[in-house]
Amino acid sequence: MSVPKFTTLGCRLNAYETEAMKALAEEAGVGDAVIINTCAVTQEAVRKARQEIRRLRRENPDARVIVTGCAAQIDPESFAAMDEVDAVIGNSEKMSPETWKGLRSDFIGDTEKVQVNDIMSVTETAGHLIDGFGTRSRAYVQVQNGCDHRCTFCIIPYGRGNSRSVPAGVVVDQIKRLVQKGFNEVVLTGVDLTSWGADLPGTPRLGDLVMRILRLTDVPRLRISSIDSIEADENLMLAIATEPRLMPHLHLSLQHGDDLILKRMKRRHLRDDAIRFTEEARRLRPDITFGADIIAGFPTETEAHFENSLKLVEDCHLTWLHVFPYSSRPGTPAAKIPNKVNGTIIKERAARLREAGDVAVQRHLAAQQGVTHRVLMEAPDMGRTEQFTEVTMTMPQVEGAIVTATITGQSGQRLVA
Repeated sequence: MSVPKFTTLGCRLNAYETEAMKALAEEAGVGDAVIINTCAVTQEAVRKARQEIRRLRRENPDARVIVTGCAAQIDPESFAAMDEVDAVIGNSEKMSPETWKGLRSDFIGDTEKVQVNDIMSVTETAGHLIDGFGTRSRAYVQVQNGCDHRCTFCIIPYGRGNSRSVPAGVVVDQIKRLVQKGFNEVVLTGVDLTSWGADLPGTPRLGDLVMRILRLTDVPRLRISSIDSIEADENLMLAIATEPRLMPHLHLSLQHGDDLILKRMKRRHLRDDAIRFTEEARRLRPDITFGADIIAGFPTETEAHFENSLKLVEDCHLTWLHVFPYSSRPGTPAAKIPNKVNGTIIKERAARLREAGDVAVQRHLAAQQGVTHRVLMEAPDMGRTEQFTEVTMTMPQVEGAIVTATITGQSGQRLVA
């Protein structure tokens, strides 16, 4: 029997959910189908989704084409109107076994083409257990979904709904099973990870969850994906300071380095808040590294505003930058802000940010020469340090193992050991 093919666009959470959907589709007996898990973070992402749908239809003329993900959730009718599309399912529906049973191989056209409910009415999120993806060394556990905040540039809450948390007991049980399967590292994922617990009894915080995981499981390495630093709680800071199994790498949702632009973005932090957080985290854990999301060319951004973002790379000791050239997204408040920045200037500023990021990476790599690291092997010849730095190994190692290695050089943006 033929098996469905999946294509993932967008974020790590989408990749995680694609793996969960694969299991649901296989269990339901879905056969010859192509499923596209779309992204809606920018208008360009939506354009790429449509382009991918048309390409996959050409390559799979006899398969059913099923579209899901954030773009499908936000604008289902426009995707349903595409001649290439057979079904559109929402972000909540895509994680339901019943949805996939309705799309099984004996599908005869009696299922509604559009199965997309109001995502804002969803009040719970399930803890879907998957055996990692990409490598056999690292597993991902979704602990939160959705977002209660309304940053002016962001459409994602309308694709993901309000914030929902997976109960701590479910998370702990999942991680115990993953450790039993041999995974040496677990990554906690979510849309707005630091909002975890706000909808649970007693309103626990992310730090409470981290401490509970480390106390109740034997997971060798626990990693947090992206956090909003202004929401870092006391127990999270305590874990950073005292728990060696919590990896010393945090990806920060900073977005900008100028207070006026941050206010126009409707962010909850100011420039000095970001600097204070990174200084405190480095004081508690001197070997910690930071990644960050930064947007270049937000409406009304002047050269002086942009310079404050550029300086943030140094002021926060950032190493790994995710730079986003601003792209106007219909349906967001920022799309209505006048004084848009010229597209050429946006590209030039994004390039300057990336150059600053490259300099920061090279400085970080140079400082690792002669340092001994514990490296988690993702492939026989490549692993990552606790700070998430890639290491090329000159001698093959066992995939999934944690090995001790001394850095002897660097190549590009990788260390060599």
